[in-house]
Amino acid sequence: MTDPAMQDMSGWLATSYGPAYRTACLILRNPADAEEAVQDAFLRAWRFRDALPPDEAGVRPWLYRVVVNACCSKLRAESPHRSRRESLGDIDVADPDPTPDLLSLRSESSRLVVDALADLPEHLRITVVLRYYAGLSEKEIAVAISRRAGTVKSRLHEARQRLATDPRLRALHATDSEEAR
Repeated sequence: MTDPAMQDMSGWLATSYGPAYRTACLILRNPADAEEAVQDAFLRAWRFRDALPPDEAGVRPWLYRVVVNACCSKLRAESPHRSRRESLGDIDVADPDPTPDLLSLRSESSRLVVDALADLPEHLRITVVLRYYAGLSEKEIAVAISRRAGTVKSRLHEARQRLATDPRLRALHATDSEEAR
């Protein structure tokens, strides 16, 4: 008989590479660094699998905590002069199975969103990425970033306010509104 938490982790490791990679790309803003961080995270998760929470609901946030920690370690180690923005164009953060009519809009919209996210401070960007791209709840994010749920809520609120005033996203929203008419 195998441990259910271990089965969950094995399943997550097998099926979640893509979402973990996209999450790391959005946090690190560099595909090569994201690849390395996710590999480090998966190795850490395996090495410390005995630390898995006993309840099934705690496994996913614990694993994202490992991914976020690997990304933060990478950010701390990076050269301050290195520009990460040039390499953002190839990051595909959208749903992997879009409908054909969305493909034409997806590239430009995705680039604008990624650019706006890149301008957020790290602590806000991580919270937004975990909420809207990884699909974690506020409680799960709190576990993943080792902060209180109230901190997560305030960070999400501040990030939403900043994104709402970003001229690139405002222009995107205006374009969407015009097309809906």
